[in-house]
Amino acid sequence: MRVTAGDLKKGDFLLYQGEIWQVQKAEFSFQGRGMAVVRIKVKAARSGKNIDITLKSVDAIDLADVATRQMQYLYNDGSYLHFMDEETYHQVKVAASLVGDLANFLKPGDKYYVIMHEGETLNIRPPSSVALKVVESEDAVKGDTASGAKKQAKVETGVSVQVPLFIKAGDTIIINPETGEYVERAKNS
Repeated sequence: MRVTAGDLKKGDFLLYQGEIWQVQKAEFSFQGRGMAVVRIKVKAARSGKNIDITLKSVDAIDLADVATRQMQYLYNDGSYLHFMDEETYHQVKVAASLVGDLANFLKPGDKYYVIMHEGETLNIRPPSSVALKVVESEDAVKGDTASGAKKQAKVETGVSVQVPLFIKAGDTIIINPETGEYVERAKNS
């Protein structure tokens, strides 16, 4: 499918120079004279390489036909993240290098969306938040309540995050997996 560059938005997949790229950021720019341009920051789906592209807003560009499929996360072997389609029991793997630090927040057994193109697994769609149980946390010391005080806490996936002083071992917290930052304490903890 072809669209104009001016219609591209974050999250779109496009075919450019023989590769599949995902739009990370698209900025429309018009200087008053001449043609409007679109500056696009894209990430290669297979290699993870980032580049910037500047196109005229009326340039036609091909969108890649990608599908997202919900799959259960099984495990991380260090090089690949393994997922299983719960309907067909077919297993696929995604290179851990493409997923990056997001892999530290994925919990085995949870479901995530895997992005595929013509049967090839490209990447995963990052969840907006993940709920993880705190397994290890230092106790807060009375009087340590300067504004915005934080401490380290280790969550069930093994990664450490900065949390407020009132969080203790056993609490379930919500984390933004793209930034690795604490969002809030889960309501049922």
